[in-house]
Amino acid sequence: MIKAIKNGWAPGPTIIYAGQIIAPFGGQSRGVNPEHEHFWKWEYLDADTPDEIKKAIRRNVYFGANVIKMVTGDNGIYNTEDIKAAVDEANKFGIKVTVHVAFSEPAAANVINGGAAAIEHGFGLTDPQLQAMKDKNIFLVGTDFSFDNWFAYGMDSATAKQLSDMVVDRLKRAYKIGTKMAFGTDIIIDLPNQNRIQTNLQVLKSWKAANIPPSYILQTMTINAAELLGIDNERGVLEQGYAADIIAVKSNPMTDIDAVKQVKFVMKDGKIIRRN
Repeated sequence: MIKAIKNGWAPGPTIIYAGQIIAPFGGQSRGVNPEHEHFWKWEYLDADTPDEIKKAIRRNVYFGANVIKMVTGDNGIYNTEDIKAAVDEANKFGIKVTVHVAFSEPAAANVINGGAAAIEHGFGLTDPQLQAMKDKNIFLVGTDFSFDNWFAYGMDSATAKQLSDMVVDRLKRAYKIGTKMAFGTDIIIDLPNQNRIQTNLQVLKSWKAANIPPSYILQTMTINAAELLGIDNERGVLEQGYAADIIAVKSNPMTDIDAVKQVKFVMKDGKIIRRN
């Protein structure tokens, strides 16, 4: 499908493709019986040494990846040398490496020291780590679930409240420190009577609770995201010479970011895709 969209054979969004996720043995699986070993390989590539990581990157690039996604801190922690090996290999192809780190502080430290382009999720990031990310121009792509999102994942009310408060606190600290952020969701469970986009945009409740200005949120969705993915020379701003990927909304998102939920017009590469 990616090739079909790229070659104009079928309509669709511009996709920055990461290929299979590179991770220590087991990906993000848990408690798998030996007879089911490797079932996770539909999504993950096992890579436990720098050489295996390099080979996994080359494989992904061969099949069309233009960004690399790694996981650390779940079934094993990549050390700084592992991350550096990934970054160096990806640099040969002119692409970025982003790394999933949920709560592991040592894993986050290794990713920062290894020079990855971004940390995804980063729930447990400390202020010194956020400062180091700012100093090294490492992005934070948070998973900024609202209470409703956490609750939909099966949390009880108290746990959902605790986790949503944690997200808001991390957002506040990152914005105050000046850590560069790009917008992300990682939603896999839809809220009742809402589609995936509507469910994704529930995370805006967290950004609003953290008092992040709408103008900055828009930057995280556009130019910041483009910079992180290495396509800021062609997308992310409304200027001559850039791809005309444009939406129009009913009211001013600079006043209330929730305006992005009411899209009235969609254009891709200068062609109208949808008009309400």
